[in-house]
Amino acid sequence: MANVRIRDQGKLTLKDSDNSNEVSLQSPSTVAADQDFIVPNADGAANTIITTNASGTLSFTDINTLVASDINWNTTPQYANITLVSGTGYFINTTLGATTMTLPASPSVGDFVALKDYAGTFGTNKLTIDRNGSNIQGSANNSDLTTNRASVVLQYIDATKGWLYTVENNVGDLEGPTYIAASGGTETTSGDYKIHTFTSTGTFTVSSVGNSKGGGAGVSYMVVAGGGGGAGDGAGGGGAGGYREGKNSGDPYTASPLNAPSGLTVTAQGYPITVGAGGPAPYSCQGASGANSVFSTITSAGGGGAGHPPGPSPGDKNGAAGGSGGGAGPSGYPSGGGAGNTPPVSPPQGNAGVGGSPYPSCRGVAGGGGGAGGTAPTPSNTLDGSAGIGGVGTTTNINGSPVGRAGGGGGSLGASFEPIPGRPNNGNGGGPFGGGIGGTSSVPAPAGGSGPISGTNATANTGGGGGAGAGNQGGKSGGSGIVIIRYKYQN
Repeated sequence: MANVRIRDQGKLTLKDSDNSNEVSLQSPSTVAADQDFIVPNADGAANTIITTNASGTLSFTDINTLVASDINWNTTPQYANITLVSGTGYFINTTLGATTMTLPASPSVGDFVALKDYAGTFGTNKLTIDRNGSNIQGSANNSDLTTNRASVVLQYIDATKGWLYTVENNVGDLEGPTYIAASGGTETTSGDYKIHTFTSTGTFTVSSVGNSKGGGAGVSYMVVAGGGGGAGDGAGGGGAGGYREGKNSGDPYTASPLNAPSGLTVTAQGYPITVGAGGPAPYSCQGASGANSVFSTITSAGGGGAGHPPGPSPGDKNGAAGGSGGGAGPSGYPSGGGAGNTPPVSPPQGNAGVGGSPYPSCRGVAGGGGGAGGTAPTPSNTLDGSAGIGGVGTTTNINGSPVGRAGGGGGSLGASFEPIPGRPNNGNGGGPFGGGIGGTSSVPAPAGGSGPISGTNATANTGGGGGAGAGNQGGKSGGSGIVIIRYKYQN
């Protein structure tokens, strides 16, 4: 029998060893003319494909050779970013610095481009391949070539995988960028980590995220809200702004005790950043609370404003709740400190302030505002007349060196506090770190007093609570907040 013919689109079927499954060859439903295919007379090498000579003769061909032979090389070395053209090869010269080449937009299946290190400088000045909206190796990230003498052919396969590396020579890692790339705020570095500091409202823009071989997609953060304002006329200190921090896995810096303890995962998008203002300090009523600070899903609440003795309403004598609660005023009005960690989060974002302490009659000492790291100490009502100290803030190395923030505002001493021979009439200090100082009584004391009568503002961009004003002085403003974001950007 010279030929075997199977009529009416029948199949040539090959069964497996237990006859449960099969492989079949079948003719198309319609063919324009007879076609004979001549198979190769030997097996091909690994990773080769079957090609035809257009006359029915099949053979095994190296895919690298097949693609490379079709490349139309542009012989002018390229220094600056251009949009690549399918079917074209480019010699990329990075002797002047790192550069970027952009893949074709809206590619079709089978499109390809070739890239070659012209001067052997990719290891010093990398080539970034901009994906231009398509995936590379199945990932929505740009890709870097960082090995000297590297060359590569990228071919577009489909929307899922996008551009695949088909011809590779000395290219090293081809899984896309190892590290996060982002912009926004004031950018600094600490070792292999980049730090973005926002002292005012802005946007943290992530252009690409890293892979598991580097820093991944996680960032560390610190979000501090604006501190509450102190009140005047012998009143309490303002509460510190809420303090929240999360350290990303593997980040080596020393975080504060308030560490979450994990950071946030980011994607390629813009993240609006809100930096809360410090609360102002009116003379005749409760100090104003600070404003919230926000990054992604993290919101820190503004510090509570301090209480005033007595305000326009009875409630004004008490400090307001907030990230850290404000202190409350004295002058014979027993009063309460504002609650901290309001609204509640875990770990807590702040602590309560304390109320004023009368001694005796209408004399008294003001309470201090709560801090991120601790509740304001109870003020002394002994004859030395020392007002309440603001609650302590907390320290982190997220910037690369230890910096303290979010101390509560110090309470003041009322003008009616009588001087005691040999004892100072003191307002008291703001909480470490950033809290304003409370004012000293306007009544002179034989032994002197500490601090100005008017008190002091909290330090800007610390979230500290404002100091209280003594005598006939108004209170002082809380400090503005701050947002810091940190991630690995190199080895």
